[in-house]
Amino acid sequence: MEKTYLDPDAGQVVLRKNSRSRRITLRVSERRGVVVTMPWLVPYRVGLEFFLSRKDWVLRTMENQRLRFQDEPQPSAEEIEKMRLRAKAELPVRLAELAEKYSFTYNQVRIKHNVSNWGSCSRKGNINLNLNLMRLPDELRDYVILHELCHLRHPDHGKAFHALLESICPDHRRKEKELRKFRIF
Repeated sequence: MEKTYLDPDAGQVVLRKNSRSRRITLRVSERRGVVVTMPWLVPYRVGLEFFLSRKDWVLRTMENQRLRFQDEPQPSAEEIEKMRLRAKAELPVRLAELAEKYSFTYNQVRIKHNVSNWGSCSRKGNINLNLNLMRLPDELRDYVILHELCHLRHPDHGKAFHALLESICPDHRRKEKELRKFRIF
């Protein structure tokens, strides 16, 4: 369930209840706008107060995103379709190579056009990869794939997950930081 609040400065703010949420989170995205996610039993009023208490940060973040990506053109529908075809041909092959090299087993791979993540891994062992990975340098693309493969053994971002990722990708922290410079369309 969700409600929206129209803020005079930040625009539309979505207040979303999620039964899996354990705490209130605040996300700012150029495509999705401002989203406050909260546990199911938390009143919407509390989510709105949370947003208002962090409104200065939200506005700074919105401005930083606008400045950071102002010169980057949006790809056309035709360019996205070409990227999708290339991703479907190349990403599953690279995933299989890296999975075999590091002894991971996964069920299915899907190529998606997500707006908020580069990849994901389900508890059933299915891996989703974003077609926007085709815009990244090979080393960052491999980092994302290795990150998702590590989630097959550790579904969280705890110490064991990071130790495993460190063992197969020693400079993963640098790559993670580098990845933040790229925009998902």
